[in-house]
Amino acid sequence: MQARLLTPRTRRLQLLIVEDSEVDTLLLMRQLNADQYEVEWERVETADAMRQALHMKHPDIIICDYNFPQFSAEEALQVLETSGLDVPFIVLSGTIGEDSAVTLMKAGARDIIHKHHLTRLMPTIERERAQATLRHENRRIRAQLEDNVTR
Repeated sequence: MQARLLTPRTRRLQLLIVEDSEVDTLLLMRQLNADQYEVEWERVETADAMRQALHMKHPDIIICDYNFPQFSAEEALQVLETSGLDVPFIVLSGTIGEDSAVTLMKAGARDIIHKHHLTRLMPTIERERAQATLRHENRRIRAQLEDNVTR
């Protein structure tokens, strides 16, 4: 499912949502709209759909449900890692144990947010977008320096 929520707002966001619940997706979009974001988003439910979405678009952020019948956050992190893309990955969970949270953070999740505390989402997105921009800029500068050294 793909949709576009456009409002006359100043902040834009390309979002990939890994979630099996349309209701949870709509709640998430309501929160983003309340936080004055113009969002282009796509929701996927399987590893194949996620691979295809990552191949076709380069999202600013991936927001992933912790666990659902055909896929999990841990599997989604593996798909992201295999893609070679540097996209912040945020896990949303209604319930997650401490051990599972630690495992996901070690696997590359940037943050874990409880579904009932979505007010934490926007500051997390802003932080992760800023950090991703810094990582991309650092890689660009390193490549430029390496290119200058090899000349």
